[in-house]
Amino acid sequence: MVLKYDVLVIGGGHAGCEAATAAANMGAKTCLVTMDMNKIAQMSCNPAVGGIAKGQIVREIDALGGQMALVTDATAIQFRMLNRGKGPAVWSPRAQCDRGKFIWKWREVLDHTPNLDIWQDQADELLVETVQHAEALTQPHKQVVGIKTVWGCELRAKAVIITAGTFLNGLLHIGRKMVPGGRIAEPAVPHFTESITQHGIRAARMKTGTPVRIDKRTVHFEDMEIQNGENDFHQFSFMGSHRPLAQLPCWMCYTNEKVHETLRSGLADSPLYNGQIQSIGPRYCPSIETKLVTFPDKEQHLLFLEPEGETTNEMYLNGFSSSLPMDVQIAALRHIPGLRDAKVYRPGYAIEYDFFDPTQLYHTLESKIISGLFMAGQVNGTTGYEEAGGQGTIAGINAALLAGSAGCETNVPHNSFTLQRDEAYIGVLIDDLVTKGVDEPYRMFTSRAEYRILLRQDDADARLTEKAYDLGLATRERYDWWMEKKQHIKEIIDFCANTSIKAKDINSQLEQQGTTPLERGCKLIDLISRPQLSILTLSDMIPSLKEMLNKPENRKEEIAEAAEIYIKYKGYIEREKLAADKMHRLESIKIKGHFNYMEINSLSTEARQKLTAINPITLAQASRIPGVSPSDINVLLVLMGR
Repeated sequence: MVLKYDVLVIGGGHAGCEAATAAANMGAKTCLVTMDMNKIAQMSCNPAVGGIAKGQIVREIDALGGQMALVTDATAIQFRMLNRGKGPAVWSPRAQCDRGKFIWKWREVLDHTPNLDIWQDQADELLVETVQHAEALTQPHKQVVGIKTVWGCELRAKAVIITAGTFLNGLLHIGRKMVPGGRIAEPAVPHFTESITQHGIRAARMKTGTPVRIDKRTVHFEDMEIQNGENDFHQFSFMGSHRPLAQLPCWMCYTNEKVHETLRSGLADSPLYNGQIQSIGPRYCPSIETKLVTFPDKEQHLLFLEPEGETTNEMYLNGFSSSLPMDVQIAALRHIPGLRDAKVYRPGYAIEYDFFDPTQLYHTLESKIISGLFMAGQVNGTTGYEEAGGQGTIAGINAALLAGSAGCETNVPHNSFTLQRDEAYIGVLIDDLVTKGVDEPYRMFTSRAEYRILLRQDDADARLTEKAYDLGLATRERYDWWMEKKQHIKEIIDFCANTSIKAKDINSQLEQQGTTPLERGCKLIDLISRPQLSILTLSDMIPSLKEMLNKPENRKEEIAEAAEIYIKYKGYIEREKLAADKMHRLESIKIKGHFNYMEINSLSTEARQKLTAINPITLAQASRIPGVSPSDINVLLVLMGR
């Protein structure tokens, strides 16, 4: 049987779901191929979305018309805004979700997306053809045309997006026991990698892991410290429902020396230390045995016990990822006071899997080697649902644009869509991948972004929604929500800039707030700029400001916060925009195809090798390649001038 589409998406994880809905919503006839329709967007590791920098990515997916934020808000069982003790540039939303309801909410989204089919099957072979152009001077090139499945179905398409997660030649490890699998109790995909690498695409191996799952009925919560969520106005999507599920606490506990002794007794059988696993795991989310070896003097490690759902007894022990023998894991757990009687649903395990060198991709996430082939998510060497979803969104957009279906009528020039490093964390993520490559699972942090003040969680829609609407991806409803919010923010800022405050009317209240009284009158905007004062505090002192803030009917707290952040950080924001504009000058200098780097003796040997391997499109991209120095960039600038 042969089925024909504009876009094929291989894999039903977070990258696949965002890619499929993005392409379909842009009018491309799309098919999502997944091995199990009942595990769509399965949270393979912990049931949480967001976190440091990751929360910003989810807000950006939402602003682009994606679905992760809406699904998260609808299934959240705890919400927190992280980094509150720091400036708003690094505030990051995080939500604990109901794992089962998250899957079915995503399934509902897919089932109601026009132009989108789901095919339950396993990819077995990538179909590629060599295309010879009529022009005699044009070299033939490889073009993806579809896939074959294990059941013999042939699915053909103009663009194929691979979002296979950890399933490509996946191998599970618990102690010395090894079982092929893409997740626990799910089969690996054994041949698909080889059908891709035979065309010259480089693959390698990575490792990740997950902790034990615990029955909450056997937990002594009295010996743990409770961690409640926040119940204020914050959430992921400006349009989303506001936490309709019951809100549940998480719990904190610690390992101790007896736990560590038990874990050390099993190190000889640890796949990480007995030579069984050769690939590299995530540095920033290490297994508990790695923590013991790396920090031998540390007497305890913090653990978080997190609920898996609103009604389930299953709980997730964050911080206790392990691939030690299961009897060692369980024995060690029971030395923790709150878990002394713990029953385990399943032990932790490690998984090794294939990924592809992301430096062989363009910023659109299309392959440089096979036209029409896109890759997104863990197959590009990243970790996390959020990084996967961001890549899936960009891949889905560009696959739809490449397919050129009748529904893809956009205002985007050059028939491709990318994001700069000053436009989105998604732009930072993709630029890092295709420019620098990866030698360990890539995780996004706010420190990776040069323009953090421009990439706040509160202004994602300001940065991206109008772009998404021009693409044809954001709906008219989403666009109208943003335009209304934008207008309300402007009204508040203008009101504060034009409203005068007399010293005698407010000084006593300023002193009560611990801030210096006024010597003379000033504009309201000057008071809001003070770090000791907030716009909501001032609204209790100034009736006209309270009336202004109460005008918007929807999400008025979020609108007031966005206006306040802009007022307080206006100088920093404008300074960072100037820095970004300078970098854009280098982005405008195209160097791809202009040089044979190996013949430029004035470049360092490392620069010649790296520039040849990456073949950057612009001078700015070249400047971000590790091993390419500022003096190397100056050499290229001089040569371009000639």
